[in-house]
Amino acid sequence: MVGRRAVVLGAGIGGLTAAVALHRRGWDVTVAERAPALEPVGAGLGLGPNALHALDAIGLGDEVRRFSAVQGHGGLRRPGGGWLVRTDLGAVATRFGDPQLVALRADVVGLLADSLPAGVLRTGVTVTGVDAGDADRRARVTTSDGDLDADLVVAADGIGSRIRATLFPDQQGPRYSGFTTWRFVAPALPEGAGRAEPAETWGKGEVFGVLPLASGQVYCYASAPAPPGLRHDDEAAELKRRFGRWHDPIPGLIGAISPDRVLHDDVYWIAEPLSAYHRGRVALLGDAAHAMTPHLGQGACQAIEDAVVLASVAGPGTPDGPAPDLVAYTSARLPRTRMVVNGSYRATRLSGMTSPTATALRNTGIALAGRLAPGLMLRQMDPLASWTPPAQ
Repeated sequence: MVGRRAVVLGAGIGGLTAAVALHRRGWDVTVAERAPALEPVGAGLGLGPNALHALDAIGLGDEVRRFSAVQGHGGLRRPGGGWLVRTDLGAVATRFGDPQLVALRADVVGLLADSLPAGVLRTGVTVTGVDAGDADRRARVTTSDGDLDADLVVAADGIGSRIRATLFPDQQGPRYSGFTTWRFVAPALPEGAGRAEPAETWGKGEVFGVLPLASGQVYCYASAPAPPGLRHDDEAAELKRRFGRWHDPIPGLIGAISPDRVLHDDVYWIAEPLSAYHRGRVALLGDAAHAMTPHLGQGACQAIEDAVVLASVAGPGTPDGPAPDLVAYTSARLPRTRMVVNGSYRATRLSGMTSPTATALRNTGIALAGRLAPGLMLRQMDPLASWTPPAQ
């Protein structure tokens, strides 16, 4: 007999993780993705110990660990190259049981998609409506490929979620953070071009991050205050204008890419929290529920956590089971993700200071804290990295 049915809307990191987690619990899963194919879009992806703990719960942690650990020393730097604070990144694994990883987003998406049975993922499908159902009535998803009845609908349709807007029409939409971001993957540096160490460099309002990948390539990201919608004909040239005089290897990394390899996106976040992450039999997940600024590197991590917790409270996919306990999902996820959303925005404001006086005071405080309390940065990770998933 066919088990209970879940329909997942969106085949990003969170949606695919939810699909894998529910499938492992015996659910009959369908993933509806609007794009015609899962293209290798995006750039790098940071996965903290908390995300690896969640991936262990669905049997994929070890596969992901093969990608790339951030090793050696990392920390915060000045544009001239001096270190504000350095951290032994091996201590992350010692404290939390796992390292900080960085991988290509496309590799993680590919691993998740390949973990699903054939036919589960349906691309080129547009969702046109959702009836959320209730405890006594199944939900229904209306799509360009026909209607789908479901015991559970997972809305993982991103920051611009139409499902969120439908279920929470009075909720304020995403708010512009005041910052824009660039991301790219640079080839391995040639000899003499400097060594790529994992670090963020903080200037006056501008940030440039460098994370080496297992392949020898380097994932880079940058942010700066800007009005929304501002774009440039040559984004690589704009990065060179902003960061070309910063310390090595930043100029070489920018110089190694073509403009078409740079992703440029404005940063929006859900500043006003939703009252719940569910309505009826629909659960919101990831950016659809709690879009955050990227400055703690937790966006994908929290979506992965969401997915594993949702599968846990949904229960096994046995036929004729009860409606999923989505109140428990909201109770488990809303307070935690709100803490992370607010922390990410505080980090955005701290790294994005533009006043020379405020920037100098910030840098002095960080440098002093690094000398007087060398383990402070690691301890500050505790609320994020020490999370473990519920028993399945």
